Amino acid sequence: MVGAEVFDVNGMKGRTVLVTGSTDGIGKRTAHDLAAMGATVLLHGRNASKGAAAAEEIARSTGTDRPRYINADLSSLSEVRRMAAELQDVDIDVLINNAGIGTGPPGAEREESRDGYELRMAVNYLAPFLLTHLLLPNLRSSAPSRIVNVASLGQSRVDLDDLMMERGYERWGAYGQSKLALIMFTMELASRLAGSGVTVNAVHPGTMLDTKMVRETASPPRGDVQEGADSLTFLAASPRLEGVTGRFFDRQREERADRQAYDAGARRELYRRSVALTGLEPEAAIPLQEAGLQRSDR
Repeated sequence: MVGAEVFDVNGMKGRTVLVTGSTDGIGKRTAHDLAAMGATVLLHGRNASKGAAAAEEIARSTGTDRPRYINADLSSLSEVRRMAAELQDVDIDVLINNAGIGTGPPGAEREESRDGYELRMAVNYLAPFLLTHLLLPNLRSSAPSRIVNVASLGQSRVDLDDLMMERGYERWGAYGQSKLALIMFTMELASRLAGSGVTVNAVHPGTMLDTKMVRETASPPRGDVQEGADSLTFLAASPRLEGVTGRFFDRQREERADRQAYDAGARRELYRRSVALTGLEPEAAIPLQEAGLQRSDR
């Protein structure tokens, strides 16, 4: 990637990073690069054999200890909860919500998660929403800490009255809505965590990179996964982003998201509905801090 930031080889020493969806593609490359910078990396996936292979490969190529692997299917909110419980005693400096699914192949029809939710909204948005809240105690204990949400430039208006796209399903719209919901959550959470030492930003890692998600669309890839890894590493490790929160980045450049992301009322309503949909305990929801609104509503 032209202009990619060059990091200190020991710049993440002593830091612990959880990368979801890190058994292949951008996630695995990001985990590799952060491990090479000295981070203790926690891997996640939903295939135990792939997880073991990824951990072994990263350890061998970086000369570091074998990363810990956590197996969980993020299409199930109960597995999200189990994953968080496995990590309850781990201080986490950076959470990278990278796991996600794409549009599916041409002609793909609406699918549902194990909880009966539209699959893309469930995996790309509700799973990181719940996981982030459940791991906030871990992140607070390591503050200053960071949350990185992997979103997309492909954004579609979030229909608050039909979040599960039960009317007029369209695969690109479903994907775009789930990614914009994640950006709206990013900005809303940044407002609610103002002054906590935990920052949260969203990033488009690159366009049509050579990932399984892109290949299944039958579209030719336009770039290498290293470009995506550079984007995620930038948000996770760059000293330039110390204290920066509630922003959307196109790779390593701050960018404007869809205008709905800056609608504070829509964000609050999405947050309220997400708490209910995920069954998040009231005490785990973050109260609104009015003083923080000016940071992201701009």
